Formats: sequence, C-alpha cells, structure tokens
Amino acid sequence: MSKTIGLIVGSLRKGSFTRAVAEQMVATLPAGYTVKNIEIGNLDLYNQDLDDEGRAPQSWQDFRAAMKTVDAVVFATPEYNRSVPGVLKNALDVGSRPYGASVWDQKPAIILSVSPGAISGFGANHHLRQSLVFLNMPTIQQPELYIGNVTALLDDNLKIKNEGTLKFLAGAMETFTDFIERLS
Repeated sequence: MSKTIGLIVGSLRKGSFTRAVAEQMVATLPAGYTVKNIEIGNLDLYNQDLDDEGRAPQSWQDFRAAMKTVDAVVFATPEYNRSVPGVLKNALDVGSRPYGASVWDQKPAIILSVSPGAISGFGANHHLRQSLVFLNMPTIQQPELYIGNVTALLDDNLKIKNEGTLKFLAGAMETFTDFIERLS
C-alpha cells in the first residue's frame, strides 16, 4: 500500500541546511512511499477570529487541504533562540484549528533538527516534540535526529559527505516506515 509523507521544513532560507539534510533523508524512503513538500512560508499568521467568522485565508485552506492528503509527517527544523522558528509554530497552529478539525490528529511524525552549532537543535527538537504530544501525533522516540555541526557534514552543493550520517538518516527512515505500517 502506498503512503504519502508530508515534509515540513521550518527554514525558509535559500540554501537552507535543514532543507538539504531533510531532502536527502526522505530520498531514502523505500518504494511505495512518496514525499509531498508542504510549504509553510506563505501561511498567513493564525488569528482565531478569522476561523470563527468563516473568513479563513486561502493560504490556510490550501495548507489544511494539502495536509489532509498525507499519511505521516517529517518535521525538519533549525533552532532559533532555543525553540522552533515562528513559521513552523504558525503552521502547527493553522493546522490545529478550527477546534475539532485538526489536520495533525493521529498522523505519525518524526522530528529532525539541524544546526551549525554543537547542541544540534536540541531545544527546537524538544519544543516541537512537546507540541506534537498535544496535537496527538504519535512521534518516533528513537532514534533522536539531532544533526549538529552541519556545515562540516555538507559539501559546497549541500550534499552530505559523511557516509555514517547518510546511513544514520536512512536507518531513521526505515524505523519511521516500520512505525507507520504498525499504526496503519
């Protein structure tokens, strides 16, 4: 049975290290899995009044519709100020509303955090994990995907040059697909 995996990247930067690592990681998914890139950079900021008044912006409607087409989610985040970027938190909020219509409910998830620093986006990873618990998303616990010192792992074309890192990420995708199948 084929499955569609949504890829949500919390970095909007051209040449994003987070996007580069995430795309190489999801490229290792086995046959039967397709990846759908879910863009979040164009989402209007969440304001509940717009939902309550039936005036949800088109960007919210498009995002919610796209999320309904995926079976599971790979979240890839950089760390900003020891947490997730605002654009990623906004996507969580837009997708969780209106109340009772969350697009996140019961979708399996995995979190990848990427950082040029040594602590590997640990704060962002765990802040995101806390939100996913509330959103009722069963999330892979092990392996934890913290990619630190990322600039030393990438070549000039943003390709991972460390075989051990590539194997680690491929193993994580194998664990994730096994998890998805068990929950199906």
